[in-house]
Amino acid sequence: MSTELEDFRAEVRSWCGEHVPADWRAAQTGVGAAEFVAFQRAWFAELHRAGFAVPHWPAEWGGGMGVPEQVVLYQELAAHDAPRLVLAFVGIHHAAATLLHAGTDEQRRRHLPAILDGEIWVQGFSEPEAGSDLAALRTTARRDGAHGDHFVVNGQKLWASGGAYADWCLLLARTDPDAPKRKGISYFLLDMTSPGVEVRPIRNALGDSHFCEIFLNDVVVPAENLVGAENAGWQVAQATLGAERGMTMLELAERLSQGGFGWLVRSCPADDPVVADRLAGFETELTGLRGLCRDLVQRSEAGTAGPADASIVKLYYSELLQRMTDFAAEVAGLGAHTELAKPMSSGWESGAWVLDFIGSWEWTIPGGASEIQRTIIGERGLGLPREPSGAR
Repeated sequence: MSTELEDFRAEVRSWCGEHVPADWRAAQTGVGAAEFVAFQRAWFAELHRAGFAVPHWPAEWGGGMGVPEQVVLYQELAAHDAPRLVLAFVGIHHAAATLLHAGTDEQRRRHLPAILDGEIWVQGFSEPEAGSDLAALRTTARRDGAHGDHFVVNGQKLWASGGAYADWCLLLARTDPDAPKRKGISYFLLDMTSPGVEVRPIRNALGDSHFCEIFLNDVVVPAENLVGAENAGWQVAQATLGAERGMTMLELAERLSQGGFGWLVRSCPADDPVVADRLAGFETELTGLRGLCRDLVQRSEAGTAGPADASIVKLYYSELLQRMTDFAAEVAGLGAHTELAKPMSSGWESGAWVLDFIGSWEWTIPGGASEIQRTIIGERGLGLPREPSGAR
């Protein structure tokens, strides 16, 4: 490792020692929504002041770190058990990637600084009958107005993580009902304070209400909030979110390796050879995951990433996470966490293993279930024949 990188590690390590709240896990366990949101905003602001909030953004917008520096940053944040940026996740990753790739200059100037100031985003993609088969979405956007200066949106979105707190929404809606499934969809930026927007929280298996339904009843969206060309929203979503998946996984892989594996090792009996063998296997897989993520990000930046590479990483991470938390829950047992509670600002490897395992299914289903990822890998990565066109 270069001297510059070692100096940067020392800088981040020193900063973490001074700024990561020592008692945040206890303070964030069992809190209400207001306390959770306030803590997340404060922690994001702390990272932003240090220049650590959006290292993957271009330098002109407050980022500019290379991949080696990002890896060091995420390693140290994980090693110091820093809180996750749960509320800012969609904004700093998905919304930013969309705007940087396909947004107008005006859209970028409006929203990128606002995200750094704490603007919260939600993803309005999935619907009751259009989850993994996202192209089957039925929410409609009809161009209206004397000069076609706005769209009127009607429909419903489901599994909108953090929707109850969001200021803006990344919205996919059908603008041409007669076009083939993927060719009649447009991509919008939706102000969540618009009349006709209703958000209803959904209580999940962990007992919280992070997921939400969003109901859209004659919601007016200005035409200037269209991202990319009309009816080209599917292409915008695939291009921006596919590439961004590598960026998000870069951090998540380091978190799982540094924090999650550390929690796991401390939960296991050190003298059991069977357990030791399983731990060695997980450590090997984590090393592979980290290498895959770094390679994907570097090739994405160079424009050489393959069409299925992001799906490979997503599948690898989500199923490894599920197997690790399953094993940890088996070893630790229910007695290790009798209160069955975990901090709201933690991740999916908090050490409350039973809850972590239940929560891990959030990764193998939404965002394209594992079966969908395997189909993408087979068709786009390996060139296998597609299923009959009438089935999709």
